[in-house]
Amino acid sequence: MRSVIRGMGVYTPEGVVPIDDIRSWQHPGDGHPGPKLEGLRQRCDDNPNSFVWLGLFEPTKDELDMITRVFELSHLQVEDAANPNQRAKFDFDDDGHGLAVVKVLDYYEPSSDVNTGQIAIFVGPWFVITVRFGQVGDLQGLRQRLERSPNLRAMGPISVLYAVVDKVVDEYIAVSEEVAVDVEELEQAVFQPGKRVDYADRIYRLKRENVEIRRAVNPLVSIAQDFEQQDVPWIHADISAYFRDVGEHLMRVHDAVESTDTMLVTMLMAATSKQDLQQNKDMRKISAWVAIAAVPTMIAGIYGMNFDDMPELHWKFGYPMILGVMVTACSLLYRAFRKSGWL
Repeated sequence: MRSVIRGMGVYTPEGVVPIDDIRSWQHPGDGHPGPKLEGLRQRCDDNPNSFVWLGLFEPTKDELDMITRVFELSHLQVEDAANPNQRAKFDFDDDGHGLAVVKVLDYYEPSSDVNTGQIAIFVGPWFVITVRFGQVGDLQGLRQRLERSPNLRAMGPISVLYAVVDKVVDEYIAVSEEVAVDVEELEQAVFQPGKRVDYADRIYRLKRENVEIRRAVNPLVSIAQDFEQQDVPWIHADISAYFRDVGEHLMRVHDAVESTDTMLVTMLMAATSKQDLQQNKDMRKISAWVAIAAVPTMIAGIYGMNFDDMPELHWKFGYPMILGVMVTACSLLYRAFRKSGWL
């Protein structure tokens, strides 16, 4: 049976109150999950300064409709969260309630591919709901981080938003550094003397992986700048330093992505120019050898016309003389082409 709810608990400054009966309501068809989920509000009321974190993995439309109804979420924001191809965004009101959608990246070493997933974070007055699509971006370790950090839990629901975004951005840095290593290795191979390999395909593949990172990072540049300048009204002063650090890391990745893209474009142009130059050299060599071969071919063709009156035709040294003319002419042409750099 597919598991939709990947984690649930009541988080307080003092600790975490686990909710053990998750499986009794994680499938809409196994009873009446609505009233059980609605009971979560009472759990928070019983624990002052607490909030509920509900983690969902690839929920169906019916399951999202149930969550929307119980937690009174915006239907438009739920539609965005349910779309695995949604562009990354931050949509919050002045109270810090709303939706953030971020792309999750993972570097697959064997094939040097960048895999992409998505996490949507709903932040409410007493709850946080994370909706994950894709096999990357597991949040189990993040839950353990909050369980060990009373400072984060004391921030309230926004602590989960910070923790998720911080983890995602750290993964951006790791993936961009792996791609940068691949680019550096390819750069050394492209400009290695004596190698005659077409690297265009590898460059295009790396450029495509860099595009995956750019699609995840670029939509967040504006909010990252606001984080850096501490110009976000829904972030309180006591936690703005946390988000400023996230903003700085995001801008670092953005700069790295732009630099990598510029380097790949330059590398592609250089590789293409190098290939064109090598082809020109090959054509010059071919042309030079054809010109050298044309001289004896022409002479032999003339003497093969079976005329009676031809120079030195009946002279006993005529044959060696013609061969000498051929060798001399070819040698002079070879010397000329070598001097001009064609051979």
